[in-house]
Amino acid sequence: MSTLTVDREKCNSCGLCAVECPGGLIKIADSGAFPVLIDGAEDYCIKCGHCVAVCPLGAIAIPTMKPQNCIPIRKGLLPSSEQVEHFLKSRRSIRVYKQKGVPRDLLAKLIDIASYAPSGHNWQPLYWLVIENPKEVKRLAGLVADWMRVVIKEMPDLADLLHLQKRVAAWDQGEDVITRGAPHLIIAHAPAADPSAAVDAYIALTYLELAAYSLGLGACWSGYLQMAIVFHPPVMEALRLPEGHIGLGTMMIGYPKHKFSRIPLKNEPRIIWRQ
Repeated sequence: MSTLTVDREKCNSCGLCAVECPGGLIKIADSGAFPVLIDGAEDYCIKCGHCVAVCPLGAIAIPTMKPQNCIPIRKGLLPSSEQVEHFLKSRRSIRVYKQKGVPRDLLAKLIDIASYAPSGHNWQPLYWLVIENPKEVKRLAGLVADWMRVVIKEMPDLADLLHLQKRVAAWDQGEDVITRGAPHLIIAHAPAADPSAAVDAYIALTYLELAAYSLGLGACWSGYLQMAIVFHPPVMEALRLPEGHIGLGTMMIGYPKHKFSRIPLKNEPRIIWRQ
């Protein structure tokens, strides 16, 4: 079965689909001919949709994607380069949250946006776990504190490097320095056997964090929880992920309690230029 359908009433043989196909799977034999797949293309097509997306006439379709089902790009909604720069530089990791839950549909919107992040071979391997109940977030944080105590006892050098003694002392005094009082957690997970899933998760969660900022939400990577997911079995057991899945990244989500007024300075980029 062909993975490419061409509407010959619309196609003008411009060749954009062939030029943009990442795998070079589309060809136009002669000037004015319609695009066709090369031999064996069905075995290599990753169904990325480049051919569908680049065609200005909506003449190209694949079995998983028709042009009429794809959102048209609206230039008026695209930010200027100055707006993008200001947006990215003004983003902050949020560690102080309002005691107010985020509606489920808004959390779902964040994940939907994150699902448009690039993934290796377009495998789109990620699954998502949303911890909605703040009490469950706090319980997970307590399990992380238990892991910290183990590290302090068994790996003191690592504990010193991660300042775990200070973190446990704060936790024992009632201060949540692990999940920061965030009302929700979003965890990306995938089958452990997937070779690209970890990088895909980092990219998708970065999309999610930026989307949160655009929607008036606050987000922050939960590094301690992520380390405990990897090294402390009780945390993985508490998450109840599907068999064979591993947790790849954790994001705290909520409404920021405070607004920031300035963009803090960063170190100058360290660049090596080569020609």
